[in-house]
Amino acid sequence: MLKITLLVLVLVVIIFVVPRLFSGSRDAAPSTGSTAPDFTLFSQDGTSVSLKDYRGKWIVLYFYPKDQTPGCTREARNFQADQSKYDQRNSVVLGVSVDSVDSHKKFCAKEGLNFKLLADRDGKVSREYGSLTNLGVAKFAARHTFLIDPTGKVARAYTNVDPGRHSEDVLATLDQLQKQPN
Repeated sequence: MLKITLLVLVLVVIIFVVPRLFSGSRDAAPSTGSTAPDFTLFSQDGTSVSLKDYRGKWIVLYFYPKDQTPGCTREARNFQADQSKYDQRNSVVLGVSVDSVDSHKKFCAKEGLNFKLLADRDGKVSREYGSLTNLGVAKFAARHTFLIDPTGKVARAYTNVDPGRHSEDVLATLDQLQKQPN
């Protein structure tokens, strides 16, 4: 009888408690057409990077959970492989996670990444973009991407990202948006 009671208790926790934990607590993401929240964060090379530094360019601002994990590595490698395509589209890729500058530095060195990874240690920027998952003791960025136009407006928000093909999807969207008349 004790085994059955424990089994039922475990099932109740799995069904009702675990989904709430992993939904995290997130603020609303900036909507399409709104001004992208500005920020200043440190990159893997220790320099400060502000969103406003890239005014006049398209910005791919992607949030990701953790350096050197399978999905995040796949996504970063694809962005790296497509860097020349982003250059051709007057765009820059900026990655954001709550990992440290040192963690980003190691990740970039290991994977040969030459675009900026930004350290959002307190999660403030991730929160402003509706991309902070807070599990109480653990906080991490959700896998979201914001495509920001040259005037600083959010042109597209991706909240359901497949890291294996995300760069390809973003490039297709850039092509589509850049063909539209202003």
